[in-house]
Amino acid sequence: MALTAHRGEILHFFSDPMDDLTLGVQGNIQSNGRDSEGNDCSGYYEDGLLVLEGGYVRQCGATADLIATLPDNTPIIEHHYGLIVPGFVDTHVHYPQCEVIAAYGTQLLDWLETHTFPAELRFSDQSYAEEITGFFIDQLLRNGTTTALVFGSVYPESVNAFFTQAEQRRLRMICGKVMMDRHAPQALCDTPESSYEQSRDLILKWHGRSRLNYAVTPRFAPTSSPEQLAMAGRLLREFPDVYLQTHLSENLKECEWVAELFPDQNGYLDVYDHHGLLGRRSVFAHGIHLSDCEWQRLHQTDSSVAFCPTSNLFIGSGLFRMDKADEYGVSVGLGTDVGGGDSFSLLRTINEAYKVQQLQGFSLSPFRSLYLATLGGAKSLQLDGVIGNFKTGKEADFVVLDYHATGLLNFRIKKCKTLLEKLFVLQMLGDDRAIRETWVMGEKQTLN
Repeated sequence: MALTAHRGEILHFFSDPMDDLTLGVQGNIQSNGRDSEGNDCSGYYEDGLLVLEGGYVRQCGATADLIATLPDNTPIIEHHYGLIVPGFVDTHVHYPQCEVIAAYGTQLLDWLETHTFPAELRFSDQSYAEEITGFFIDQLLRNGTTTALVFGSVYPESVNAFFTQAEQRRLRMICGKVMMDRHAPQALCDTPESSYEQSRDLILKWHGRSRLNYAVTPRFAPTSSPEQLAMAGRLLREFPDVYLQTHLSENLKECEWVAELFPDQNGYLDVYDHHGLLGRRSVFAHGIHLSDCEWQRLHQTDSSVAFCPTSNLFIGSGLFRMDKADEYGVSVGLGTDVGGGDSFSLLRTINEAYKVQQLQGFSLSPFRSLYLATLGGAKSLQLDGVIGNFKTGKEADFVVLDYHATGLLNFRIKKCKTLLEKLFVLQMLGDDRAIRETWVMGEKQTLN
């Protein structure tokens, strides 16, 4: 297959840079830095070359080292005054909630009744689901997100619509039908048996097809009976390579409600654990109000947490403890949580993540933030073997960030002396306007 090469400033990660003092503190652009085990944690090239073949990465490195190895007449696409990074990974987002983004005045449980449930009732209409899917995917790409873990609605039509368009655009996506048999409008409720059968049919149709995977998706413990949670566990046993996504300890009133509904379980996480829902492909959104025992159990089962700061602040849920995740070695990805979150932008999500940690006396470095949005998110989804950085053989999903996207950003970037400064300014001042180009499997996407 023909080669193409992209030339410009390039940054990607091989491991979590949390222990990397060279990059994390000094911002020395001449060094890749090393992790706590002495291995390079990143690849940075002021003048780099990303060589692609058939939608996959063939090589990534310094232009001076690679350009002479290219065959004659290899197309070289120049990306000036910007930064090439892997495509962003959103580990928690609701596509049926697009129309309630930025809805005023409620916290979690009221949010569901007032905004979420009325919006999701419309997704029994296949044509409507297709319309919103198109808008949703356009917004992801406009914001540089090339992979996401996505909630559908309770209706199978919503998942079929989403996967159909994701496949047409060659996107790597994970989605699932919401399972919900109580404490919701009757028209939005399924049953333990129907949720199992519909989810099973969707798994057989879509899981592992093209770049698509399925996630078993009980909304959260209060809207699923013990019988339905048992059915979710049955699906995981029958299809051990599918995902599990749900919500966990987002809101204090929610936690109190779970304790009332499940008095025999030892805390919120234990409700899911009791039904066999923890594991290396299980992603729990939020995880704000967790005990040390729950953090330990997440670590023991290799389960992941989606950190959703824009939503946590907007709905007033609380502050995520990144220090606890680090202490217990729990994998973390970033989630926009649209529509509870008020932006599709992972740059804005990083902005809020930094502030949430600042309020708790913990500074989140711009290198680690970018890691969480790329390779860290991929690891949370067990996809780091195929996406997340520019190692040879990876799928070529990447984003070109624009240093002069706005006048303020351009002005501020010119004052920066280190890579750390430039990256931090991009994250604090950037949004969808800073996404110059989004590429999927080596093909440039049209940004609407």
